[in-house]
Amino acid sequence: CVCFWRDYKGEYKMAAEPCDATSPETYTVQPPEPKEKKPGQLEKWQVEQYFEKGYVLVPNFFTREELDPVKDAISELVDVLANKLFAAGKIDDKCEKAGFYQRLIMLEKHFPGTAVLLHKLGVLPPAFQALWSNERLLNVMEQFIGPDIAGHPVWNLRTKTPRNEQVTVPWHQDNAYLDASCLTTLQPTAWIPLLDTNANNGCMQVVSGGHRLGKTATHTCCSGGTWYVDLNEDEMVKTLNVNLDQDVVTCEVPYGGVLFLNNCIPHRSLENHSDKTRWSLDLRWQNPTKSNGFFGLKDCVVMRKADDPDYVIDWSKFANTDRTKLQAKEMGKNMEDEFDATIYGPWMRRWEIVHHNKHTAAHHAHVNDPGSSWHA
Repeated sequence: CVCFWRDYKGEYKMAAEPCDATSPETYTVQPPEPKEKKPGQLEKWQVEQYFEKGYVLVPNFFTREELDPVKDAISELVDVLANKLFAAGKIDDKCEKAGFYQRLIMLEKHFPGTAVLLHKLGVLPPAFQALWSNERLLNVMEQFIGPDIAGHPVWNLRTKTPRNEQVTVPWHQDNAYLDASCLTTLQPTAWIPLLDTNANNGCMQVVSGGHRLGKTATHTCCSGGTWYVDLNEDEMVKTLNVNLDQDVVTCEVPYGGVLFLNNCIPHRSLENHSDKTRWSLDLRWQNPTKSNGFFGLKDCVVMRKADDPDYVIDWSKFANTDRTKLQAKEMGKNMEDEFDATIYGPWMRRWEIVHHNKHTAAHHAHVNDPGSSWHA
């Protein structure tokens, strides 16, 4: 099985790896241990668990003081969006008196899709940059991928308002959203919630050990009324050799904690049944010399170089390049309506579309041959 994908010019390109490539060593073999002890590094057993089970939950990784600037930046993003919606006549109340965990919920009631609009924002605020390049986080990444470290183009602010299908992500492997060229690239994720998370307010679940075969199972598109790919549980059991009765782990991460996982482990977020927005960030890294799988749309941002201990991150281009607009361009569309709450991207051409909705309709509207598949 050879994997092809088509860019926005209609040109077909072949991925470096076959669609059904397997690479268990990518996800299960640890790099050499760092030679020196550094702040934030995980204990030996935690690193071993990461490679054996595909995840590790680390409580109390951050202080409240480290996360406060992130919350402030999110509040500013919400405020900017509320002002735009108000100026455009989309809402008649900016809900300015509501708190951090309530305001987005109220705005969503006035203008359904507000949570998606905020999720779509692709420009990286300085507070997010500082968190992503946090010294202790990078020291953990060195334990996972070695001393050369880059930030992956795909980062997300999760705007998980209560009982909202659009922000509830079904079972998937992160590799399913990328092209097959990165199947031999370990891309660790740090999932960082901004409140105590539990099964009631939409914490994460992972399938422990689901990464060990190094396979990306067959996904379908799209789940319910969303743009998300979906990994069927029967397919997961058959292809990844997991036992869902035994291997599903509910990860209740406290505020200040981090859930580290890899790009091959199946995971999902549960529905938010609380009365608060379950804010979180997911940030990714990889070795900068390897493919990032992002369809050639955006490069990684180098954060550390083994041969240059004084290296300074250049955020100028990366932080101001809107990933969402690049994805739309790849699909042949220039984004004009800033209040359009549909999302689509190249991953929709990788998997069979078995369920249609407004997101897949937008995808079809901007692809010359909507029935085409990039598998061959």
